[in-house]
Amino acid sequence: MNPALLLKLGAVGALVGSAAYVHRRGRVRHPFFRQLTDHSTFFAPLNALVYLASAVPSRPFLDLADFPALAPLRAHWQEIRDEALRLQSEERIRAADGHVDAGFNSFFRRGWKRFYLKWYGEPLASARARCPRTVELVEAIPGVRAAMFALLPPGGTLMAHRDPFAGSIRYHLGLVTPGSDACRIVVDGEPYAWRDGEAVLFDETYVHHAVNQTDTARIILFCDVERPMRWRAAGRLNRWVGDHLMRASRTRNEDGEEIGWVNRAFARVYQVRLVGKRLKAWNRPTYYAVKFALLGGLAWLLLA
Repeated sequence: MNPALLLKLGAVGALVGSAAYVHRRGRVRHPFFRQLTDHSTFFAPLNALVYLASAVPSRPFLDLADFPALAPLRAHWQEIRDEALRLQSEERIRAADGHVDAGFNSFFRRGWKRFYLKWYGEPLASARARCPRTVELVEAIPGVRAAMFALLPPGGTLMAHRDPFAGSIRYHLGLVTPGSDACRIVVDGEPYAWRDGEAVLFDETYVHHAVNQTDTARIILFCDVERPMRWRAAGRLNRWVGDHLMRASRTRNEDGEEIGWVNRAFARVYQVRLVGKRLKAWNRPTYYAVKFALLGGLAWLLLA
């Protein structure tokens, strides 16, 4: 058999095998066809390597005691909250201006809002200027690769999803919360309700969703914390992906701030997506027939 074809078949086999593992990981799963086209499927070969090298347990919620470097955030939560409240009063915690935030674009239509502090690189200029104390605290912890303030309004929801890349662990610190179980996140079927001054750490590559069924907005400090790895080479690979691929999804709080190439491309590709949305609204069977025909054509081209 042609060596090039063997190589392609091996690559397809690795994708299918790792995607099947990601799909079956945990108790809660996407429907098959949703998982088939989900971004976590295309990241599956990389994530499978990350899971293999991970130095933390494979479970939805993790023990904060294993991450002592994060303790200063909780110790100074009231100072962080004060800066978040000032941003909220100035209406700076908000949805993206245009389609320039690919990672969280689908959240905005459900009311979710954010203000970035940093995203796999240097803090944003607007964050240094408007919340210097929070930036100082975040920057003092090398393992925090990304951070933002995230607001979920009354009645807001986040649909069930997996985050695409397993190289980080998600940290939430309650700043302004309803203090009710009706405002919660559910990770692989396990609920957690935010409370002021309390923190939680979870693996965001398990299927999770959130809801705020109260009349009070919820504001948290949201951080991506670098996943500890067993082997130094795996840690270097993980950091390289963060420094190059994840940083490419950088976006802005205010005009003039840098937008990564992923989001610049997404702003253009989204116009095609809008055509798909109109087709889906007109006739769902036709939409799925076209979608899977295109995917099949792409797979054929890769193997041809």
